[in-house]
Amino acid sequence: MKAVAILEAGRVSVVERMKPRPKPGEVLVKTGYVGFCGSDLNTFLGKNPMVRMPVIPGHEIGGVVETVTESVPVNIQPGMSCTVNPYTSCGYCPSCRNGRPNACQFNQTLGVQRDGAMCEYIAVPWQKVIVDKDISSKDFALVEPMSVGFHAVSRAAVTDLDIVLVIGCGMIGIGAIIRAVLRGARVIAMDLDDDKLSLAKRLGAVYAINSRTEDVHARLQEITGGAGPDVVIEAVGTPVTYRSAIDEVAFTGRVVCIGYAKTEIAFETKNFVMKELDIRGSRNAMPEDFRAVMEYLKKGTCPKAELISGIYRPEQARIALETWAGNPGKTFRILVEF
Repeated sequence: MKAVAILEAGRVSVVERMKPRPKPGEVLVKTGYVGFCGSDLNTFLGKNPMVRMPVIPGHEIGGVVETVTESVPVNIQPGMSCTVNPYTSCGYCPSCRNGRPNACQFNQTLGVQRDGAMCEYIAVPWQKVIVDKDISSKDFALVEPMSVGFHAVSRAAVTDLDIVLVIGCGMIGIGAIIRAVLRGARVIAMDLDDDKLSLAKRLGAVYAINSRTEDVHARLQEITGGAGPDVVIEAVGTPVTYRSAIDEVAFTGRVVCIGYAKTEIAFETKNFVMKELDIRGSRNAMPEDFRAVMEYLKKGTCPKAELISGIYRPEQARIALETWAGNPGKTFRILVEF
């Protein structure tokens, strides 16, 4: 079967792999669309410290159930559109024992620590397969990245009483904006790109701040009456945005960090203590986050076409990554169609 492989930094190729044969308890999925994630872009650029290369990327999956084996529940049937939960969990580390398998100490995400789904077929345990007859395989490829943003909002325990600042309006930040709006919060979107900010407002953000052209501190003070936002969700991963999150959040506020910074960051730790902040990491997503995204997509209000920046064939994977690397601020999600 055909697969896309990142062989080393800057080198992408279409390779041939054996079509997998599902074992008992597994499901064979025929992939339709697989998204390129920011981690895949960093792998291509040689900036992903967690990846093992060469690797077949891809963990944002939309496909169709091809074959089921013995022990697979009857609710999973051939022909059903589906996605796949791409994370593993060991069951015995502290995260798993505490009911948070999304942050398993020994997690191996598809396309990062192990080969992913950017190929024609994948075989996975049935427990990882999520089916829904009302969601297309293309739309299913949007579920995982949006669920990461949804999970960050859960980590922040957002309510309808909160003012929430989301820093970064890429795909994951957009997911956080949508979920915070669904919870009734007043949302402030912040980004460098006016087109992304415009979309964020159409999705329910009340305010938009262009941090390239506006005084961020002054605008936040104006919007919040001098208090600062109750919650800040950092979805970029740069020293500037991390420090801004800590500096701008209200006293006793919550800061949730999704983005990985590529360098060490120096903080004025006085703010941690004086503000008595809750600073939380947010990793991957839980099954309930997947379900929440799916229910949102089925409402029909999501401008899905605007979230897909391009659809490429496997032979165009290198072009897709180069295009994204050349203009990251204008890209939401790039899909590879099999």
